[in-house]
Amino acid sequence: MFEQTFKNIDDVLWKDEGCDSELDYAEQTAWILFLKYLDDLETERAAEAELAGKKAKPILDPEYRWSAWAAPKNAAGEFDHDTALTGDDLMSFVNDELFPYLRSFKQTTEDPNTIEYKVGAIFDDVKQRIKSGYILRDVLEYADELRFNSQTEKHELSDLYETRIKNMGNAGRTGGQYYTPRPLIRAMIQVIDPKIGETIYDPACGSGGFLCESFEYLRPNAKSTKALSTLQSKTCYGKEKKSLGYVLGIMNSILHGIDVPNIVRTNTLEENIADVQPKDQFDIILTNPPFGGKERREVQHNFPIHSGETAFLFMQHFIKRLKPGGRAAVVIKNTFLSNMDNAAKALRKELLVSCDLHTVLDCPARTFLGAGVKTVVLFFEKGKPSNDIWFYQLDPGRNLGKTDPLNGDDLAEFVEMQKTRPESEKSWTVSVGDLDAATLDLSPKNPNRPDETDTRTPTEILDEIEALDAEASEVLASIRGML
Repeated sequence: MFEQTFKNIDDVLWKDEGCDSELDYAEQTAWILFLKYLDDLETERAAEAELAGKKAKPILDPEYRWSAWAAPKNAAGEFDHDTALTGDDLMSFVNDELFPYLRSFKQTTEDPNTIEYKVGAIFDDVKQRIKSGYILRDVLEYADELRFNSQTEKHELSDLYETRIKNMGNAGRTGGQYYTPRPLIRAMIQVIDPKIGETIYDPACGSGGFLCESFEYLRPNAKSTKALSTLQSKTCYGKEKKSLGYVLGIMNSILHGIDVPNIVRTNTLEENIADVQPKDQFDIILTNPPFGGKERREVQHNFPIHSGETAFLFMQHFIKRLKPGGRAAVVIKNTFLSNMDNAAKALRKELLVSCDLHTVLDCPARTFLGAGVKTVVLFFEKGKPSNDIWFYQLDPGRNLGKTDPLNGDDLAEFVEMQKTRPESEKSWTVSVGDLDAATLDLSPKNPNRPDETDTRTPTEILDEIEALDAEASEVLASIRGML
């Protein structure tokens, strides 16, 4: 039923002149779903308080509750079309009254870890794009069919929401920044193997995939009330720069069962890493940071190794933000391993000296649909220098694509072999002592396949050229923005 409801919402939004893409559909559905979730949460809290002989303090004033404006009911509990706002009246209420009211929560609530603050933060950022009050009315009626009253319902909704985010990634480069293939995320988490009581951090969390999957990985182990409370409120932490990613991450976390997500809307790289204290560090970092972008010069000065490459700045942030003994799994463009500019060489040295880079997963082209750029996953532990680095060349045995993406079976061998890190046709070990001391070139060159040649198809090569062109355009646009 829920799947058909999502399809109906998309079909309606497609007719609205303010919504042009999967990204718009996702953003508009997100704020509407969030308000429906709040209404169900209010009802649940009121029932719990009544059982305890108390009275729950409502989050929203009565006139802004979902049941008052989005889906009013008559005495029989049926949708009341006679009192429901629609057309220009609905748009006037939403744009001129509802959104300003919800945005005010950020100013009136100081604690960022409360649901009230999340309300203000979300609506301070989200853009209301729907133009027609009649289309919005149809969307609200479909959304009212959804329920958040049980874990089963939340689980079904979270699966559908993940599919929506995945479709955003498939839709193109802009949407892809919010979506990392879930089989890859799960494999990274399995290798890192977090435990309840450890803190997990994603400083570029997008739609919250790493945090949600970490929560799912740990939830079966939360067998006590204390453990569940720790998992809910003191385990997963994220930051996200862009408003759409922030809204998606909050909603995705809620649907996975994290009632008050610890996600902050901020530009992580504006933090001077010299100011990071031990209390600011985390046990685990799991992330796929943006790469290819450029940061302003004043932001670059927050880091000892200056670079315009966003991913290089993030790498320094990761190292600083890890506790001694902390573990990380990080997706990064494979050119990080071989770039010969001064910043790249200095950063490789910093990583190898301050951390034990023990595993490199070399991913095939099209791992990230919509981008042909090759990536690797770096697994490292902070606090001791690197010695032997185990490389694994992921080869699914087929060309990845939208109709045949990466799956869990493709990564099962890597996850199992990583435990012992043996030599094989797909894996090999490099000693740091054997690297060129001047360049520390870590290019993944498989010695067990000496006759290896570029086996990419013409389509894959063209995809990579297209992705590189798009990346170059993005860089030029960011440079123009600095001038």
